[in-house]
Amino acid sequence: MKKILLFVLLVYSFTLYSQNADIYLLRKINLDRYESTDHAFITISKTARPFSLAAPIVVFGIGLIDKNKSTRQKGLMMGASFFVATAVSTSLKYMINRPRPYDTYPDIQKLSVGGSPSFPSGHTSDAFSNATSLSLAFPKWYVITPSYTYAAAVGYSRMHLGVHYPSDVMVGAVIGAGSAFLCYKAQKWISHKKRSRRASSKN
Repeated sequence: MKKILLFVLLVYSFTLYSQNADIYLLRKINLDRYESTDHAFITISKTARPFSLAAPIVVFGIGLIDKNKSTRQKGLMMGASFFVATAVSTSLKYMINRPRPYDTYPDIQKLSVGGSPSFPSGHTSDAFSNATSLSLAFPKWYVITPSYTYAAAVGYSRMHLGVHYPSDVMVGAVIGAGSAFLCYKAQKWISHKKRSRRASSKN
């Protein structure tokens, strides 16, 4: 987790010196967008958090119905990943307190809700946490490909809608994926410890 936070702070420090590039790319995405796709990206953006909450609940529920402990553990890991990613991204938002792009640059067109500080993107963090935890829990191409395609679409939608800089989205993706990976590793470590204790108690 310390490495992830260090990376985030380094990226933010870099963006302070490359703000021109950040806003240039955002303007290309937001101002030169195809307006016919606005509704689609608004819908994608709105579904990020509900999907991220629903996925672990559904997986855990399937584990309960099937009485499958492994599936239940996967659901718990996915839920933990979501809450860790949300906690980290929300904490950083208020620590760094970066203004939204439309507040700093009036030409940016705001097409979605964006009330909290800008850096990092919470929607993107949620989506990449969900995509990574799903992919680790069920490492099949038909899970991985749509999961990351959807997560990337969420990240792009936040720029298309004018509520986040590219650097906000990039760091949000790192936080989400990193949180999922750490929770996955933590669950593996806990399971290994439990197996070791059971084995030693039998001997």
